[in-house]
Amino acid sequence: MTLIDGTSASDSPAEASIRTDAELITRSAEVRENFGVLFDRHAAALHRYLARRVGDPTAEDLVAQAFLVAFERRDRYDAARAEARAWLFGIATNLLRRHHRDEARLLRALARTGTDPVTDPGPAERVASRVDANRSSRRLAAVLADLPGRERDVLLLYAWADMGPDEISRVLDIPVGTVRSRLHRARKRLRPLLDVVQGEDLAVRGETGAAQRESAQKTAKEMLGDG
Repeated sequence: MTLIDGTSASDSPAEASIRTDAELITRSAEVRENFGVLFDRHAAALHRYLARRVGDPTAEDLVAQAFLVAFERRDRYDAARAEARAWLFGIATNLLRRHHRDEARLLRALARTGTDPVTDPGPAERVASRVDANRSSRRLAAVLADLPGRERDVLLLYAWADMGPDEISRVLDIPVGTVRSRLHRARKRLRPLLDVVQGEDLAVRGETGAAQRESAQKTAKEMLGDG
């Protein structure tokens, strides 16, 4: 995928591959193709995270928007930070906030009906890994839907982007203490759900029911940090 048209000769693939993100961003002022290497490094992970939250079509648009914004702001990047992941996720998270209501609406639809109201996989389906109406996935969707958007951002960056509090603080540009308090509040809401999921008798039984329960348990444990 060509993100940005360039006019200067770029580094060779071997040269670009050993440069840090900060070096690529700095050099992109003169050699714009270097920013394409940054895209190749981080776009897939960013897309996976966004797709779990708002579905593939919207995630594709958000990834493209995030990298265009990043390119326009590359002269403001702190070159002391060798890796740009937090910076890119921060831009994407700011764009994602425009979709918080849509995300909550889709999650509430799963919590209510057990099915995703859109054709393409959305956050509700990704949370449960399936779109059939089992109680575990519906309860999990309901908890996520009821979280304030800022708490949901912290929780899902922790669980789905595999970030710690320090990196999340850089993504959201908030103090680490604020990250920890939001994560604590979100986990407090989620903790009773794990106990329910572990002990409940699913309406859907057999291998399918076991798979659904295991998926819901795994998702809840990721968010709680229980390995």
